[in-house]
Amino acid sequence: MQFLKILFWFLLAFVAALFTYGNWTRVQINLWSGLIADVNLPLLLLVTFLIGFVPTYLYLGTVRWRLRQRLTTCERMLADARALPVTAPVATPVTTSVIAEEPVA
Repeated sequence: MQFLKILFWFLLAFVAALFTYGNWTRVQINLWSGLIADVNLPLLLLVTFLIGFVPTYLYLGTVRWRLRQRLTTCERMLADARALPVTAPVATPVTTSVIAEEPVA
């Protein structure tokens, strides 16, 4: 499985290098107050990808951290519950009251 992961990343890097080589052009971006920025297209795509990826990655990391903390807490509570001595339930005497029935006439 590790081999496939490495192969995937090398393939992705190769495709990114081909794209960068084939599209090394300048793009003009109109900013505020009439400012114009000349940016390379691969750099612009990388920045926009990171703007979308980084917040999502951070959110996923915090969710995984919270779930891991909850799982650890539940496992600790379960281990504590298993460590408690098991006592037999106390049998309570059952009392039955006999109601005297009146004879039916």
